[in-house]
Amino acid sequence: MASLKDQPAGDAPGPVCNPDHSFGGQAVIEGVMMRGTRSWGVAVRRPSGGIERVSFPLPAAKERNRLLRLPVVRGVAALYESLSLGIKALGISANIGLEEAEVADAAAVVHGAAALDAEPAAEVRSASVSAESHAADTEVPVAAPQKEPYQFGWKELAGTVAFSVALAVALFVVVPLVVVKHFESTFHNPFVFNLVEGLIRIAIFLIYIVAISFIPDLRRVFQYHGAEHKVIHAYEHCEAFDPEHAGRYKTMHPRCGTGFLLIVMVVAVFVFALVGKPSLPYLVLSRVIGIPVIVGISYEIGIKWAGRHANSLIPRIILWPGIQLQRLTTREPTVDQLEVAAAALQEVMRNDEAQEAALAGALAGA
Repeated sequence: MASLKDQPAGDAPGPVCNPDHSFGGQAVIEGVMMRGTRSWGVAVRRPSGGIERVSFPLPAAKERNRLLRLPVVRGVAALYESLSLGIKALGISANIGLEEAEVADAAAVVHGAAALDAEPAAEVRSASVSAESHAADTEVPVAAPQKEPYQFGWKELAGTVAFSVALAVALFVVVPLVVVKHFESTFHNPFVFNLVEGLIRIAIFLIYIVAISFIPDLRRVFQYHGAEHKVIHAYEHCEAFDPEHAGRYKTMHPRCGTGFLLIVMVVAVFVFALVGKPSLPYLVLSRVIGIPVIVGISYEIGIKWAGRHANSLIPRIILWPGIQLQRLTTREPTVDQLEVAAAALQEVMRNDEAQEAALAGALAGA
């Protein structure tokens, strides 16, 4: 692990770019997670004003197992890796905020103790005499042990993930199926049945996105989401990715996970049409089991092909709805938030270079 604490993003990082070296990312609590080729890292704005950066080597799973390079399979592996890194990054950002809260509480205690020490001498002597006169009947209180700083650990993460998965299955699988199953007699054709289910799922998804956008804390996450996109845009255009240059770009990006989710929902209509119209329990089971296949197919369409040919006509048509959807999940970031996103990318680039150098040294010594 490499860590640089409380450092600014640097003086206009770049301009550098490598067409074969793409970066991805995710907004977290008051920060941004970036993923490179051989490392990933997080930069978080601390309440004190500094930027904490931390990065880790990224296990090259695709190099260890050839099966993970196969089409469709690589999409499922990429989704698992993205979810895993995203959960870890959220835990890191949450712990940084909790650490600051602990420091603030400790400072308040020290301040209160200092205020007590500042009492007039006469009052202190009076208290001393009173204490001596009651020494026989009063026990001297023992100082309570210092409380250890709270950490957002794996139990909390597991609970959060379990709740999120249950909520996702309920909202985007069970509810659409219950609704469309209620009107099953109206939709005799299996494709129409699944098309209506997919439209209901997309409608719920849009309502959900709009609803959470009104939460102030999540609006800030959406700003960091926009900052992540702007910084990656600047890198991909071989420009410096400091706030001045990155700020000129749009908050939408063709490889965004939001647009990918929309592609997943559209592909699901065609895949689930093959299942037909069995009973409700089998429908739910088919949706849960079929998710990896749909994710893999969507990855090949939306990321590997359309994302890499975003300026061509057909990919632009495919990506357009997802890019417009990003208007709901991104917001224009502040300069401070762009600094954090730039710091995350700079940290991952630094660690990527270190990992590449270590690998080259190992190969040269072999």
